[in-house]
Amino acid sequence: MAKKRSGGGLTGSQQAAKFLGVSVLSGVVLAGMAIPAAGALGLAAKGTVEGFDEIPANLKTPPLSQRTTILDSEGGLIATVYSRDRQVVPLTAISPYMQKAIVAIEDSRFYEHGAVDLKGILRAVNRNAQEGGAAQGASTLTQQYVKNVFVEEAGDDETKVREAQEKSLGRKIRELKYAIQVEEELGKKKILENYLNITYFGQQAYGIESAAQRYFSKPAKDLTLEESALLAGVVQSPSRFDPVNDATEAMKRRNVVLQRMADIKDVSQAEADAAKAKPVTLKVTRPKNGCITAVKGAGFFCDYVRNSFLTDAVFGKTREERAKVWNQGGLTVRTTLDPQSQDAANESIKDHVYQEDSIATAVTMVQPGTGRVLAMGQSKPYGFGKNETQINYSVDKRMGGSNFGFQVGSTFKPFIAAAALERGTPPTQVYLSPNKMDYPTPIQRCDGSQWLNLPINGKLQTAKNETEDEIGPYALRTAMEKSINTYFVEMIGEIGLCPVTEMTQKLGVVPADGSKLPEAPSIALGSAELSPLTMANAYATFANRGVYCTPVAIESITDAHGKALAVPKSKCDRAMSQDTADTINTLLRGVVDSGTGERAGLTDRDSAGKTGTTDNRYNAWFVGYTPNISGAVWVGSGGAKKISMEDIVIGGKPYDKVFGGGLPGPIWKDAVTGALSGRESPNFVTITIPEPLVPGGGNNGGRPATNPVKPPKPGKPGGDNKPGGRPGGTTAAGTTGGTTGGPTPDNPFPGITLDPGVIGGREER
Repeated sequence: MAKKRSGGGLTGSQQAAKFLGVSVLSGVVLAGMAIPAAGALGLAAKGTVEGFDEIPANLKTPPLSQRTTILDSEGGLIATVYSRDRQVVPLTAISPYMQKAIVAIEDSRFYEHGAVDLKGILRAVNRNAQEGGAAQGASTLTQQYVKNVFVEEAGDDETKVREAQEKSLGRKIRELKYAIQVEEELGKKKILENYLNITYFGQQAYGIESAAQRYFSKPAKDLTLEESALLAGVVQSPSRFDPVNDATEAMKRRNVVLQRMADIKDVSQAEADAAKAKPVTLKVTRPKNGCITAVKGAGFFCDYVRNSFLTDAVFGKTREERAKVWNQGGLTVRTTLDPQSQDAANESIKDHVYQEDSIATAVTMVQPGTGRVLAMGQSKPYGFGKNETQINYSVDKRMGGSNFGFQVGSTFKPFIAAAALERGTPPTQVYLSPNKMDYPTPIQRCDGSQWLNLPINGKLQTAKNETEDEIGPYALRTAMEKSINTYFVEMIGEIGLCPVTEMTQKLGVVPADGSKLPEAPSIALGSAELSPLTMANAYATFANRGVYCTPVAIESITDAHGKALAVPKSKCDRAMSQDTADTINTLLRGVVDSGTGERAGLTDRDSAGKTGTTDNRYNAWFVGYTPNISGAVWVGSGGAKKISMEDIVIGGKPYDKVFGGGLPGPIWKDAVTGALSGRESPNFVTITIPEPLVPGGGNNGGRPATNPVKPPKPGKPGGDNKPGGRPGGTTAAGTTGGTTGGPTPDNPFPGITLDPGVIGGREER
């Protein structure tokens, strides 16, 4: 019977004998010597671990997760993102000092033994037996590499990570079998290269290249002897030997490594002593991960790119598959962000709305004809601090935006006009447009049902114009310029709700929360809650003469090996006829020439747009465009608390009341002016819209029967394939087209029956 210590345990020699017995029976020692009979010997621990021969022999090494680089359209860095900060480099790009240091301290007999170091095992057994615990391990560098492969494969799954690191006989034997395979297939140099690239060095740095950059701000090939020894020492316990948080412990460990290098003749004792005498000198580069580090205020655009990747089936069938690719990293993502446009958006935002203001603004610009998102900025920066947010006000909820979006007010009216024009309504259409009116009833919906104006608290639902002096009748051009609510309510009453629903579907106009647009006449007043990107891209369809293109933010992607990946392409479809788009362009050009958006009008090129202000002035908008850029500006409260923008100071300037044309309009003007500076200035294709005098009363302005078209502005030389150029040839140079429909002298008010009193001059009140 075995003798025991006074404490009841086996003696050190007995423990060693017992360990060796198990090892031999388990094939561990023989496996370490790469003797084929190892598997035939079976396992002493049979029943608690798999049989050696039953363990799969093929270790599938997952690609190492690396950092992903996000670039703008000109190749400039936007941000670096990663789940693990790693840059894989070849052994030739790693300092020879580093190679020797890691081998010296982790596995000094690395080049002499096979997958398992028999001498190392015996030494560890004897040492542990003497000290009565696990003072020394016996894993070879190859076995450590295999363990790291399992940890890497586990990713962020905590359960799998624990399994990969558990101290059990079963895991050790699995590591042994895979280590044998790795030794046979890769060879020593490749194993060392892979180990240095996969190992964690603390401070969020995976792999030696990232570690060298993190601690010393230099590439791994330039590491000195003492720097290499320091990093080699960190591997055993990245937290304990962290030189950033505990320089003393790190130096002690570094000196152990240096002495070990001297002991095995990797360096001379004099070299080691000289290195030991040097203090730990760091030049730390702090971790820069994620969209919070984005330059040019592009944090929200960066986040939009990530969400675009995670939600597009081009990158994988399921979100889980796409997330795996994204987290794997190693990608170089070239985006559509135009630096000039982004800078212009940022500068305009800073000039008009301050970060600390109680309200916020968002600016989004896209390119007509391509769907390329050119700029995305907001006054509340991307972050976690005061007056910062992670909510991207420019996009829908599923892409990181607010829960509901923002009511768009009168910027919705061009969609109604486009639907009516497509249905055959002439651009000279006149409606009574009283100052206040009940919603018409019934109104046809797409499913054949009818919307009914049923009393709420005993009162019918009504619509009214902004000011009391806005009294019709009005024709379309003036109704659009003055943003007459009752005109567009009457228009919906005549054409029905379904044409409007169908038009918005073609324009990609979907509520920010992903629901369907309500089929109710209140949408004429902009009750729908949409995002700036949705609005900018829908208006780009007008600039593109009726062809809608889905928005895209990614131009190209290459993986860690330089292989190009498939990326989503903008899908373009005709949403309306060219005549309809040209008519809308003519109408909305009038808005910025002499209507509610006059303060947004550009002086050096054709522009068009529409203002919008919601009830209680919770939201104010300007959505405008030129033939080669479309942008949406929203101003309002981004949080749960709604703020009425009356008697308010914004950007250091007091406002009695904020209108779409008063603050969003100038923001848009400055942003677009900067974005297109020095770039081509093509003109719209416009039409002539005859607008007859409206006899008797009304505020139609007593306009003449014709609406002269402004002469085209001189164009600048261009065609530089940048946002200022014509996208895909879809926007023609400005010409004056013929009329599209219009009244005859005998019928100045098509589609309307006027009260005899109105024709006789009675003032409508």
